Amino acid sequence: MDKKIPTRDGFGEELVALAKENDKIIVVSADLEDATRAEYFKKAYPNRFFTVGIAEQDMVGMAAGLSLMGFKCFVNSFAVFLTNRAYDMIRLDLCYNNCDVKIICSHAGITVGPDGASAQCLEDLALMRVLPNLKVICPADYIEAKKATRAITKEYGPMYLRTSRAPLPVITKEEDTFKIGKANCLREGTDVTVIACGVMVSESLSAADILEKENIKLKVINMHTIKPLDEEAIINSARQTGCIVTAEEHQINGGLGSAVAEVLARNYPVPLEMVAVRDVFGESGTPDELMKSYNLKDSDIANAARAVLSRKIKDR
Repeated sequence: MDKKIPTRDGFGEELVALAKENDKIIVVSADLEDATRAEYFKKAYPNRFFTVGIAEQDMVGMAAGLSLMGFKCFVNSFAVFLTNRAYDMIRLDLCYNNCDVKIICSHAGITVGPDGASAQCLEDLALMRVLPNLKVICPADYIEAKKATRAITKEYGPMYLRTSRAPLPVITKEEDTFKIGKANCLREGTDVTVIACGVMVSESLSAADILEKENIKLKVINMHTIKPLDEEAIINSARQTGCIVTAEEHQINGGLGSAVAEVLARNYPVPLEMVAVRDVFGESGTPDELMKSYNLKDSDIANAARAVLSRKIKDR
């Protein structure tokens, strides 16, 4: 995990490759194509790139109309701007009409860093996963971001792809399978399962190394798709290990942890602990400083695993 690359780079590079294969792919931007890496497409295909300025709502509406004319549209911005300011248009223009528009949002979570609370979107997964027809994906690294970009392009309908500004460890391999709605087990274990997405997948693998020294076997699942959720993977892991930890760079309410809890409550209740931002706004700092301050590091996942394991033992 020595190599680190932002997942937004994986999106930008793969989009250019896809555009060579499909001349119906177009991009509509709201002034932040440099930060989202849609600028790679802009440079390669300037005649298929459109900007509306700082007008996220107009961008979504324009993309919806273009998609209804047969184009495969990508819109992009910071997560905090696009999911908050244009929510009504995403809901009605895109999801209600089931438009073939891909929503690419960079700078999500606290790893945005020095930009501070106003730019750190910690509620996007909660907002997006409740919308009918919309699929929600949060890749764990650069390689997976490229695969996710290709997957959402090949599939029809509105999609939300969450990417990172901060460089993340490269933990997956080119030969690994990526399928929307199908989680990947990155490490087998029998004592506790951790289900993570985004940057928290690499932190979970590090937590497994910490717990290995204590003879605690942590199973690590990369839940790259928040919706549709891989319920089978969750239920099977609950049966296998008897307790679960979720880990996400997002508010504790409404995101991955809540989605997993819903599945467990309906199917196979087991002790559950959640590692997430605990109902507070972010602040300015380096990504690593903020990950430590908001208790999102490997040591915090290890602590949650110990806690949930203790609850499992007591329940017996």
